[in-house]
Amino acid sequence: MPDDLKDGRIVVVGASLAGLRAAEALRDEGFTGSLTVVGDEARPPYDRPPLSKQVLLGQATADTTGLPMRRDPDADWRLGVPATGLDPLARQVLLADGDSLPYDRLLIATGTRARSWPHADQGALDGVFTLRTSEDAAGLAERLAAGPERVLVIGGGFTGSEIASACRERGLAVTVAERGPAPLVGALGGTLSKLAAVMHRNHGVDLRTGVTVSALLGDGDGAFVGAELSDGSRVDADVCVVALGAVRNVEWLADSGLAAGPRGVACDAGCRAFTMYGIVTDDVFVAGDVSRFPHPLFGYQLLSLEHWGNAVEQAAVAAHNMVSPGPLRRPHLAIPTFWSTQFGLNIKSVGVPTYSDHVVIAQGSLEARRLVMVYGFQGRVTAAVTVDMAKSLDYYRHMIETAAPFPPPPGAADRALAADVPVPSDVPDPSVLSHGPTVALTGYLPDRRLAVVQPTH
Repeated sequence: MPDDLKDGRIVVVGASLAGLRAAEALRDEGFTGSLTVVGDEARPPYDRPPLSKQVLLGQATADTTGLPMRRDPDADWRLGVPATGLDPLARQVLLADGDSLPYDRLLIATGTRARSWPHADQGALDGVFTLRTSEDAAGLAERLAAGPERVLVIGGGFTGSEIASACRERGLAVTVAERGPAPLVGALGGTLSKLAAVMHRNHGVDLRTGVTVSALLGDGDGAFVGAELSDGSRVDADVCVVALGAVRNVEWLADSGLAAGPRGVACDAGCRAFTMYGIVTDDVFVAGDVSRFPHPLFGYQLLSLEHWGNAVEQAAVAAHNMVSPGPLRRPHLAIPTFWSTQFGLNIKSVGVPTYSDHVVIAQGSLEARRLVMVYGFQGRVTAAVTVDMAKSLDYYRHMIETAAPFPPPPGAADRALAADVPVPSDVPDPSVLSHGPTVALTGYLPDRRLAVVQPTH
């Protein structure tokens, strides 16, 4: 590694939002050395949120979602060439075209991809889509514009709900199959998920909850014609969108020795990657959706966030720390935020709703479909979600930052009376947010004690 951190060779693997903003920030921080950005897609960095919104509605085309460059990062762009491996001893990134890139410092920003249908032959049927890339969005938008008889959406999370909303806005019949008791329950808990279910059905969605899709059906000529559900029913449709969540792009790191697993690449609060032994590296950094990072406000849990704002904030911290000596490095302490628009509602969140044991409606009401839901864990505020009341977010952000007591006191924004009685948040247990170990230990002698990556189930 060069003596001058402002010089040398930096490689950024991942040419999406986090990778681009990190490259720009490196130059803003005074980095003058060689900068290479690797991306598996052939097109320059583009914005993903419009793909499930404006693009599916026909208000924009997928090729117009490019991310603006705030400054020219003066980088060597290696686009359309995926990284296939990492040699940390030789400090080289291996590429699919057989080339290798030496580095002094590396930023991993490979993000996620859409989880595909588990049966490849069914997933390959004409009319079956996932939604993650610009190409995905262009193909799905074209099919929706053609006016299919019915669209089947598998999964009622944020992406699945936004797709269903776009279909209804286009006047298309749509069925949503959700294994949980209501849409968004895994992200926002039981109370708000009930509102989500009402909104789906009030807008004409055929919402099937508590069921899974057993099989996707073809017509014998390779075209999708419907699906069988676990309750024995069948849905006839000519378009299917698989919205089963995201998969972290970590396979290329399998032999790297880094703490890379199904939940992403673990790093410290300064974005420095951990090895699988929990030892922090000083030349490999992580940012964006692929990262797992600790946050002191949320019990130092390793958070995995697929949020636009988190990618931007973390990229800036990683870039700063890559070119700064230890005492000048700073932690990534931004409060997570995200937003979604569906069925005419604007949903915004601050904090980590899944890090909670109770919730309370602090403003508005479910009946009015305009409210603030505040989440608490062990007696302090940890998150807030607004439905068409975004002006209140800053108030609750401050409560989260100051570890304010839960339930919140009366007088919050337009709420003069005390909040409703808290109820269980009905989200995953915060003690298992990290989703368990991804490694196992072998051997007993000190010099033979090894950690091995557990297979993904």
